[in-house]
Amino acid sequence: MADQGSEGLFSHFLRSQRIKAARPFIKGKVLDVGCGTGALAGIIPADSYVGVDIDELSLAIARKQYPQHTFQSSLPPAESEFDTVIALAVIEHVPDPDAFLCELAKRLLSGLDNFIVCTTPHPAVDWVHTAGARIGLFSRQANEEHEVLLGRNRLEGLAIECNLKLIVYRRFLLGANQIAVFQRNAKKTLKY
Repeated sequence: MADQGSEGLFSHFLRSQRIKAARPFIKGKVLDVGCGTGALAGIIPADSYVGVDIDELSLAIARKQYPQHTFQSSLPPAESEFDTVIALAVIEHVPDPDAFLCELAKRLLSGLDNFIVCTTPHPAVDWVHTAGARIGLFSRQANEEHEVLLGRNRLEGLAIECNLKLIVYRRFLLGANQIAVFQRNAKKTLKY
């Protein structure tokens, strides 16, 4: 399971585009859920970063590449407070996206400058991901581990369930991927 971001001809490019889409929302103390081998750690100061992944091999690689950063195999306690909670290409891999997003929300500080940032493939192009994985363009393992692909309406519904608001939503990579930015106590949708 180690580093699905490098399995497949275009996987590294996809990861870089997810980071590029998320970067404007990354600030302060960051919780990187599904950090893999730590690609996001390269742009965040060590004292402001906690990476979490269930794959021990990926964590070992991340710790070797970024020895000053914190990497662990489970979420920090719910009372932990982060300015940014990020999950790039993760929510589609969990069996219960509602519970997952609510767990992320428990670790987010309140405030208008604090965000949960998720990227996920768009369900309308699931066939592209599946076909691309079969021929080696994308990670076959990552594609096989998809539980459910969520569209905008479902993401907005998840936000409501977790007392969040979807403040930014847009598709990128020709519409194949999407970024969803959530906030607590949000009054309006932001334009980014």
